[in-house]
Amino acid sequence: MQLGRHISGQFNVELESIRTHVLAMGGLVEEQLSLALHALYKHDSQLATKVKRNDDKVNQMEVAIDEACTRIIAKRQPTAKDLRLVMAIIKTISDLERIGDVATKLSHVAQETFAPKQETLIVSVEAFGRMAVNMLHQVLDAFARMDVQAAATVYRMDDKLDAEHKKVQQQMINFMMQDPSSVPKVMQIVACAQSIERVGDRCQNICEYIIYFVQGKDVRHDKEYLESLI
Repeated sequence: MQLGRHISGQFNVELESIRTHVLAMGGLVEEQLSLALHALYKHDSQLATKVKRNDDKVNQMEVAIDEACTRIIAKRQPTAKDLRLVMAIIKTISDLERIGDVATKLSHVAQETFAPKQETLIVSVEAFGRMAVNMLHQVLDAFARMDVQAAATVYRMDDKLDAEHKKVQQQMINFMMQDPSSVPKVMQIVACAQSIERVGDRCQNICEYIIYFVQGKDVRHDKEYLESLI
């Protein structure tokens, strides 16, 4: 990440510290999501409990980084690119915290009991979830380097995630139509798939923050510009 240099050496230290903490939070969230998927696939109740406990750590990291950003705004009164960086970080940690919530949700379902026939649906969700983990990993790498091209590439990955979500969703609908008694349980798995799909949306948001920081352009509603970057 190119943070630039400032007259105040302490300002450089503060920005670098925040950067390090954001990447640490991102790494923890990625691990949480990966472990939650494994717990769901293996019905590992102990692992699911571990993931739920670690959610407090994710939340604490968000609060600490948010407070650090607030101090920088109050003390340094950043402008231009520095201000864009602080705002991008504040928004990024909010999306990371919500991805952490998805991991917690998956862990709750991992501790439920499912019929053998329903296991095929969980296998599909786990495979679909791994696509989301990869997308998260790639966007965190793009954030670490503040790489616009990489961010644009990750942004497009959501198309494949959405397409796979539709396949998994249709599989679940067919299952419930064939076995109406399974609806309550299968709906829990449906909710997991929907939450995983939203991870892709959160990753897209982070891609937009990267572009905003580097280029100073708000691309939230400008898909044509995003496609031009690829």
